[in-house]
Amino acid sequence: MAEQIFIWRISLTRGKFKFLLLNFQNLSSLRLVVLSCLYFEIVLNFSLWRFAFSKIHINSAITLVFAVSLPAFIFFGLFSIFNALIWPYFYKTILILLITVSCVANYVMFQYGVFIDSDMIRNLFQTNRREALDYVNLSGILWYLITGFFPSALIFKSKVVFKPLFKEARDRFIYALICLFALSVLAATLYKEYAVFGRNNREVTRLINPTNYIFSAWRYFRLQALANKEFSPIDPDARLTPFEDDRFTVLVIIVGETARSMSFALNGYNRPTNPRLINQDIISFNDVTASGTSTAVSLPAMFSHLGRDKFILNEAAFSENIIDLISNSGYKVIWLENDNGCKSVCDRVNVRDMVTENNLKYCDGSYCFDEVMIDSLEKLLDQVHEDTVIALHAIGSHGPSYYKRYPFEFKIFQPTCDTSEIQNCSINSIVNTYDNTIIYTDFIINRAIDSLKKYPQFESGLIYISDHGESLGENGIYLHGLPFRLAPDEQIKVPLIVWMSDAMKVYDNIDYNCLINRSAESFSHDNLFHSLVGLLEINTKLYESNLDIFTPCRLKPLPKYLNDN
Repeated sequence: MAEQIFIWRISLTRGKFKFLLLNFQNLSSLRLVVLSCLYFEIVLNFSLWRFAFSKIHINSAITLVFAVSLPAFIFFGLFSIFNALIWPYFYKTILILLITVSCVANYVMFQYGVFIDSDMIRNLFQTNRREALDYVNLSGILWYLITGFFPSALIFKSKVVFKPLFKEARDRFIYALICLFALSVLAATLYKEYAVFGRNNREVTRLINPTNYIFSAWRYFRLQALANKEFSPIDPDARLTPFEDDRFTVLVIIVGETARSMSFALNGYNRPTNPRLINQDIISFNDVTASGTSTAVSLPAMFSHLGRDKFILNEAAFSENIIDLISNSGYKVIWLENDNGCKSVCDRVNVRDMVTENNLKYCDGSYCFDEVMIDSLEKLLDQVHEDTVIALHAIGSHGPSYYKRYPFEFKIFQPTCDTSEIQNCSINSIVNTYDNTIIYTDFIINRAIDSLKKYPQFESGLIYISDHGESLGENGIYLHGLPFRLAPDEQIKVPLIVWMSDAMKVYDNIDYNCLINRSAESFSHDNLFHSLVGLLEINTKLYESNLDIFTPCRLKPLPKYLNDN
């Protein structure tokens, strides 16, 4: 009996699917355009409607009319697009491609609260296989099957009847005029409401499938083409002009990943996320603003001399940065990579990729715990025979798989969210897992400082700074990558930690107590370039002392640039 019921259910399911297929046979082109618009508007724009109706407060008849008109406005806009795209021979390829991409975009926007713009497209192109696999999970696969694969299968099996070319083109032109008229009427009738809503919520356009990623991809490739220029040095005359001393300078720069300032106990967080560093002689600057909200933007920007307002990302790959300047001035520079690439920052120095080296003590072939870099650091310090800068690019708190970023013994706060499907976890468990990554980061920085302390013969120091922060579900937003203007403090406020050996304090003429008193002042990634130049005693025309964090606390001024009059 049970077997018969099962067979009957399969037959019924097949019957429903056949019925759907029959409805997609001999479709008129107009009907396909309308169905496509409705499917994109209703199913593939969940994020748009969640955002829009969270921002519309119906407190009068006119706002009610505006709220009702918005779906109509989007429908006519989508109709204009599909009316222009659906033509004989190509419509299946175009629709299947748009449904597939829009399905994935809809999932990412809806589940993680992100917006799609040219920076997000850039992140997509710079994401490697390991990073992309973190986003592959059961809910994502089911989402794709239901909203992407099955509709695409229907399109593939469909048969659309088009009119002769002239009649089809005539009708499409008429439809386009009708859409234009409808959009004009809505815009004119409710101009004030649309203008105010658009001005106050400019980011809404980054949620409309499929125009968001189409426009963003076009803008990304256009900017890429504009950046096709010759590579240029920033100061060929820069050189090392140190204060008088007989010690090698060794500076360790740790570039954190996705660490937010507000999750550091050193900066006032009410959880003990810095149990080791709190006992070190460090300075934590607690009001530091990042250059961007994604690694693809903030990493090259933070090492640039231009500052966030003048920095043009697409030109960064064709220009030197502070890492080049340090190397060219006479320092030996080594970059240890344990994230997903240095975004061209380290292209011209010695790079060691931790995942490729695959130290089995810390690596699984796809990811390595950041401690792998500390083992390498200690070996490098044994070999120092000249002024040296060692950069460690950590994977830190990279999401959404926070639980993969630390060993089991650092699972301090529980319960944790041990999945990349963080949208299915409670806020408490997400925060616990993220905070565990900060405890592990604290451990990494502490070990690096202890390693430097083993070499009192060096004039040594350490700077830790993160590329951007992270949203952990606050206001329904997860991860990072929001447009900078809209980004909350969770995504743009980053930690900056400085440690100096006694030798560096003395020979660099630094008043450490003065620095401690400056720790509550406001700084940004813009200060990093000039602070490194000053700390490493590099003579360059690019140096701006007012952007050097250490300037007010320097007991002896740096030498002026050699070409200054």
